Amino acid sequence: MIRVADDAGALLGRREECNALDRLVADVAGGTSRVLVVRGEAGAGKSALLRYLIARTEPWCLLSAAGVESELELAYSGLHQLCMPLADGIPSLPAPQRTALGIVFGMDSGPAPDRFLVGLGVLSLLAGAADRQPVLCVIDDAQWLDRASAQILAFVARRLLAERVAVVGAVRTGAGHDVLAELPNLYVDGLTDADAHVLLRRSFPGGLDPAVRHQIVAESRGNPLALLELPRTWRAADLAGGFGLPEGRTVAGRIEQSYVHRLRELPADTRLLVLTAAAEPLGDPVRLHDATRVLGVDPAASVPAADAGLMEIHERVRFAHPLVRSAAYRAASTADRHRVHRALADVTDIETDPDRRAWHRARAAFAPDEDVAAELERSAGRAQSRGGVAAAAAFLTSAAQLTPERSARLRRTLDAAFAHVAAGEIDTTRSLLATVEDGPADEWHQARLDLLRARLAFASSRGKEATPLLLAAARRLEPLDPRLARETYLDALMTGWIGSRLNEGVTAATAAVAARTAPPPDQPTPGDLLLAAYTALTADFAEAVPACRAAIQALREDTTPPEQQLRWLWEGALLAVSLRDEESWDLLSERHLRAARRVGALQELPFILGCRGPLLMYRGELSAAWALAEENNAINEVIGIKITAYGAGCVAAARGDEPLARALIADALRSAEAADEGSGIGLAESWHALLCNGLGRYDEALTAALRSTANPNELSPHAYGLPELVEAASRTGRLDVAQEALDRLSTQTRASGTAWALGVEARARALVTGDEEHYRAAIDCLSRTGARADLARTYLVYGEWLRRESRRTDAKRELGVAFEMLSTIGMAGFAERARRELTTVGASVRKRETATTPTTLTAQETQIARLAQAGLSNPEIGAQLFLSARTIEWHLRKVFGKLGITSRRQLRGVRLP
Repeated sequence: MIRVADDAGALLGRREECNALDRLVADVAGGTSRVLVVRGEAGAGKSALLRYLIARTEPWCLLSAAGVESELELAYSGLHQLCMPLADGIPSLPAPQRTALGIVFGMDSGPAPDRFLVGLGVLSLLAGAADRQPVLCVIDDAQWLDRASAQILAFVARRLLAERVAVVGAVRTGAGHDVLAELPNLYVDGLTDADAHVLLRRSFPGGLDPAVRHQIVAESRGNPLALLELPRTWRAADLAGGFGLPEGRTVAGRIEQSYVHRLRELPADTRLLVLTAAAEPLGDPVRLHDATRVLGVDPAASVPAADAGLMEIHERVRFAHPLVRSAAYRAASTADRHRVHRALADVTDIETDPDRRAWHRARAAFAPDEDVAAELERSAGRAQSRGGVAAAAAFLTSAAQLTPERSARLRRTLDAAFAHVAAGEIDTTRSLLATVEDGPADEWHQARLDLLRARLAFASSRGKEATPLLLAAARRLEPLDPRLARETYLDALMTGWIGSRLNEGVTAATAAVAARTAPPPDQPTPGDLLLAAYTALTADFAEAVPACRAAIQALREDTTPPEQQLRWLWEGALLAVSLRDEESWDLLSERHLRAARRVGALQELPFILGCRGPLLMYRGELSAAWALAEENNAINEVIGIKITAYGAGCVAAARGDEPLARALIADALRSAEAADEGSGIGLAESWHALLCNGLGRYDEALTAALRSTANPNELSPHAYGLPELVEAASRTGRLDVAQEALDRLSTQTRASGTAWALGVEARARALVTGDEEHYRAAIDCLSRTGARADLARTYLVYGEWLRRESRRTDAKRELGVAFEMLSTIGMAGFAERARRELTTVGASVRKRETATTPTTLTAQETQIARLAQAGLSNPEIGAQLFLSARTIEWHLRKVFGKLGITSRRQLRGVRLP
């Protein structure tokens, strides 16, 4: 881009954009972190702005990476490119982070690491480097980064705050994938007509015909690269009279065609060298030199390309623009592409870089080749072990295409399709499915096809479509693989429960009838016991309890590695929810959470977070419950798929934060409807009822609770919703509704028999009957549990009943306990109910401050303060909350200021909300 003569610092026509970058530099130099995504079409000047930024930050630590348009997807290759200058800092990281980065960067071997640990490791690396000097991370053509790298960078970018780190990416509009969509943006449009004319005059001092100049400006839409490149390929007569103006292409297409014309003017050996560079996505000059030697090309052949301003070779191979690379590759003949990839495969070490070698071999193959296909399949396995599901899917797809034998090709295509659906690539999965559905298939192949259709349906529709497809797959699998058939029947049952009220014809009960035909196991696994439990639950809750307890106990006693238990832990935790088995709910959900984080099973995490969050809410640990909801948001960022965060609505409702709770509940209802998650509708309505009961809006609570518990084929909504229904109905005088809800509730609680279940039932019975004995029984039972929120609410309704009975002294005592507990927990709506009742009986109670003020700790600050009180160091707190130690330090300074203290020692004596 041309610099303006009267302002040496600015780029022509880009004063506003340069000012934005200058502000970013000033902020980071001042101690904060900043993130910015520069967006625009090809040739808009994004790379020029990045160069401007780099020039402004010369004393800083510069880290750079560039995405390359390529079929090759190597997980974390972009992250490796960006972070390797900081590799000396990896050994000093905490062990889990050190191990995670060592595995994804190929320095160590081991199972796929938790992506949160990878992200935290990168965050720690950047923060450590920023202790010495500000850090600038520049990622050009970020839309072509491998997805694993892009997701981790987005995760890291959202957690930067006080590290003196700038992350700036450039993204071409409408190209590649875009996981950076929610980050701050700087849009780069075309130059104004006036600036475009200035650029043309300076670029072509010999002059252009005015009509031609005006038409170039109009057709280029102010795109700087188009203004510079398009006229280069036209003859003088064209420039003079306008006959050479291109038509019918996009600006990017025209620019690329211009590069094609310029490449054709180069000597043949130079074109082959440029093609080799275009086919080698690393930009490694040594590998390029070795490959061109195999091709018999003199290294001096690079000189004409450099003289033409198309490509330079220094410490890395750099093209003048990504469109030069794509022009060189697309314009080449198929034979030349094959020659180049064969040469690159020959010079790629099979020991140190087997995956890139396999990819080049695939691109060099003229026909199906089993040896190459098998090598690609092995690469897929390695990618899977590093946590690169998308990379594994790409390798498997290529392996399938190169497999000569029909049955092996079908198997690999199905393997690729399963990998693509696991990576969330639904359209690609559908395309692969279409290629294998019409081919000849045996029963095993057909069963896998049914299973793939079911997985695909579950990815877009949780229950309605998936359940019948899973049943079909299970029936076909029975004679072929009885164990997998039973597992698939369990999946069908679970999708039946999830879809519940939105299922059409095929329900959990339907699945249970079919599951009873499954071949019995010789030695039941936890999965087999879960299948028996969920099958029994569709018939009679009380009779199913022994089977539920057997499954839960088997999971609790399971000694297999946690990552092997992942398959069953969520289903087991849900059984504990239904039984109100607090200890098992805690143990199984915590174990599941740890195991899923450890192995990077990110798509499982939102489900278990949604299961564990309500447990923490009932225990009165609202900050911890909210942290899980925040983690769910972080997971959605990393995997690029939105999975509904029901737990966030639960916490907001318990807090009585009406605007936030209503927004989250409405979003959850929309998401549940769209995903055919009928049980999700029940859950969201449970939290709606919880909110309204806390606010004393009992009519609305009654309506919501009735909707929550409307379908008998749902488990969790009943556990959460029935107690809300009893309270709302009793407070609105609908004792018939309250009695019917109590009957349904007691069927479950008496069969369960836990102290928590019996305490909730006793409170509900007290609300219906007005019998003081039941209030006291409820308090006695709940006092023996960790369910502080339920205990506090029981003191509240008992105190309200005493006040209505005109027992003012007794009411004051119970309401005082309720107010203190509810205020401490942070259940502001219920606490206000208690305060109003206390005022009625003559107690003097000051209303607790609930709004956020300059001296009120936020939920995140409270959480950080609690962890600091527990003795965790800043790095340890950061590891739990996925933040850098420097950001934790920044938050603690704010906490100290708000609390009027100066040290951690003083913090230990502070009573936190």
